[in-house]
Amino acid sequence: MSSYDFDYFVIGAGSGGVRSARIAAAHGARVGIAEEWHLGGTCVNVGCVPKKLMVYASAFTLAFEDSAGYGWTAGEASHDWRTLIANKDREIARLNGIYRKLLEGPGARIYESRARLIDAHTIEAGDERVTADKVLIATGGRPTVPPIPGAAEHAITSDQVFFLEEMPRRIAIVGGGYIALEFAGIFSKLGAETHLIHRRERLLAEFDHDIGRCVGQALRSGPATVHIPEQIAAVERGADGLRLALASGGALTVDCLMFATGRRPNTQDLGLEAAGVSVGEGGAVIVDDAFRTSADNIYAVGDVIDRVALTPVAIAEGHAVADALFAEGGREVYYPTIPSAVFSDPPGASVGLSEEQAQRKGLGIDIYRTEFTPMMHTLTGRDEKVMMKLIVEAETDRVLGCHMVGRDAPEIVQALAVALTAGVTKSQFDRTIGLHPTTAEEFVTLRTKVAPADLPAG
Repeated sequence: MSSYDFDYFVIGAGSGGVRSARIAAAHGARVGIAEEWHLGGTCVNVGCVPKKLMVYASAFTLAFEDSAGYGWTAGEASHDWRTLIANKDREIARLNGIYRKLLEGPGARIYESRARLIDAHTIEAGDERVTADKVLIATGGRPTVPPIPGAAEHAITSDQVFFLEEMPRRIAIVGGGYIALEFAGIFSKLGAETHLIHRRERLLAEFDHDIGRCVGQALRSGPATVHIPEQIAAVERGADGLRLALASGGALTVDCLMFATGRRPNTQDLGLEAAGVSVGEGGAVIVDDAFRTSADNIYAVGDVIDRVALTPVAIAEGHAVADALFAEGGREVYYPTIPSAVFSDPPGASVGLSEEQAQRKGLGIDIYRTEFTPMMHTLTGRDEKVMMKLIVEAETDRVLGCHMVGRDAPEIVQALAVALTAGVTKSQFDRTIGLHPTTAEEFVTLRTKVAPADLPAG
């Protein structure tokens, strides 16, 4: 037996930390894990899960409208925000309980308190000090608010939006990434006067440019008002709400201002310096390919290392560390074909290289793209398009990237991610028989190349 209290101590019980702790415990390690908030971290409590539930809620607005084209007569519909939030809270509480069972089942000890490092092997968890042979930092990230006068006093972030007691009648959302666009769609479809404000011309810069273009067009054609390029110069509380002074000289008055302008690694006051753990610019923990920090016995995974800030990635990294430390053999975290999505309406999804990334790598590529009205909307009359795109390496015929905007895009692209991971070629797509009538079959019937876009360098 080790002279330490624990073989493995995990700081942070988000998705990555929980997975690593429970796998290590299942391998026979004595495991402690500390979390100062709710089990499950950002994704379960103030991220992917509650946000997707809100996306579902908002989607009924268009479903009621579209049903008329199929012969339905729907009565007057109304939405109750408090019911949505209460039902969401009940589901999150259920998931918190599942995470607790996942940890306690194999014998991990949970510390419901903040933890910080005193040195490389000593952890202060609440009022208790414990020691551990190996330590994992899995504290995730936190949203940021830019230094705009009045913003810190009057604005909220995605961490608070899930707990609003009333739905705002007027809301401004600042940002151009997937979180901003998803909430712009949610609130606009639930009936709020919604403004999206972004300082750049391009939306969804983290995705292929065609996804940003198509999702942006859909958002503009709906009830949201898009202000780009635009910035907020100052925020102040007025008699009729929050007054937002715009850099262009105009102004908006809203009931709620939400910033979705990025997240940063959550490394403040963790005792990293005392433990010999180095951080980079922006506070991200620096790790090697095995997720080991500058302190030989301390590891880090997930958003805190600022590598790929997605829940399934943190889970895979946490699992890999647990296996490497407490089981024979290792587990690879394969980054090139990580799928991602924006749950807008319609949603977009990607796997592999974007057109820009392929160009920056200097690859010779062929591009196949199509845009069309989906079968569903031939009767509804809604002006909604599907976009599907393949990036193919010309020399090898290997498919480097798949990109889609349209109903079920995340589900379809998840399946395509398996094919890309296996090294699928365009000729193999071409040999595959489509399942008719589906939208997905269009991926195996793409035959016409399109010209590359004239994209800015860098």
